[in-house]
Amino acid sequence: MTSMFSYLITMFGGMFWLLRLVIALAYTMNWNFPIQPLNFITEIILLFLTLICMIFIIKRNIIGALVYFVAYGLYFGTDLFNGVMNIINGQPIVSDYLTLFVSFLGVLIPFLTVMDIFLNKDRTGTGKDKKTDWFYKNKDYDRQYDDRADRNQYKF
Repeated sequence: MTSMFSYLITMFGGMFWLLRLVIALAYTMNWNFPIQPLNFITEIILLFLTLICMIFIIKRNIIGALVYFVAYGLYFGTDLFNGVMNIINGQPIVSDYLTLFVSFLGVLIPFLTVMDIFLNKDRTGTGKDKKTDWFYKNKDYDRQYDDRADRNQYKF
């Protein structure tokens, strides 16, 4: 990851994963949490899939980002569509707005992740730095420096 935007999107994805983890935990412990999982089994599968995809996203792999986007798009996209339709039809509840906001974030964060990785010119996550590799990985420079050091022998 090379840009601050990449770091922020990945951090927001991690924080959203933690929110979904808390929601799943609250559901299993029967807490009165305002956000409920849409489908608990799918939520658990999505939590593990997201953990694997985050590794690929950190390594700047487009396949991991696409899987992340498709999985979250299918899971949260249907709820987002149904929530918008409920608001248009005039039968919203206050909890619908919160669920709609979480579903919107569930679609937006993976979309931004895919766009960031796809449009970033430095997509590879290798440790190569063009500004310093000429010095540290250049054997010809080392040889020239050694030859120069051998010739400059000053006597004190």
